[in-house]
Amino acid sequence: MTRVRVEGFTISLDGYGAGPNQDLNNPLGLGGPDLHQWLFPTRTLQKNLFGAEGGSTGVDDDFAARGFENVGAWILGRNMFGPVRGPWPDLNWKGWWGDNPPYHVPAFVLTQHARPALEMEGGTTFHFVTGGIHEALGRARAAADGRDVRIGGGAHTIRQYLRAGLIDEMHFAIAPVLLGGGESLFEGLDLRALGYACVQFVASEKATHVVLRRQETKGS
Repeated sequence: MTRVRVEGFTISLDGYGAGPNQDLNNPLGLGGPDLHQWLFPTRTLQKNLFGAEGGSTGVDDDFAARGFENVGAWILGRNMFGPVRGPWPDLNWKGWWGDNPPYHVPAFVLTQHARPALEMEGGTTFHFVTGGIHEALGRARAAADGRDVRIGGGAHTIRQYLRAGLIDEMHFAIAPVLLGGGESLFEGLDLRALGYACVQFVASEKATHVVLRRQETKGS
């Protein structure tokens, strides 16, 4: 059965998933890259992002690898595709990741402005969805063909799916970093009331990994 998952989403100790002042030169905001020091060196990211051999193994790589297991489609907020706001000025921008993005499956980008689908190398095709989170999830489920759907972020996109009760499981990496501002992940959310409980808690030298799962309730 298709599950909806958040994997490898990193937050600071003060709860931010990106730093302030995000722009073309600072796609993760000021201080944002410091969040991902657990992820960048891993064997999984080196292979999926750079096509390179080698990289670190251990707890961080184990969690990075599970984020790609059984994933048949992604859902992304618009900033996860590019920095442009409003109508697309042209079709030249093809994403942050170059010609071969790390998704390797269909990726559905939430936007208010239509754009033709964009086929990339390595199996990634970006589909631009103007009908909101439910349309994106319906299309992603169909594309996943029985595999899981991964909600890639950013924080605003995850919050939308949480409020709608549509996420089954979430893995967060908590980095030992204070950002002081930016894009807050849990602002206005009561995860306990939404039915989530911690089912795994593992620390490495660079992050604390927490897995939250929505619990079955009577009558569900």
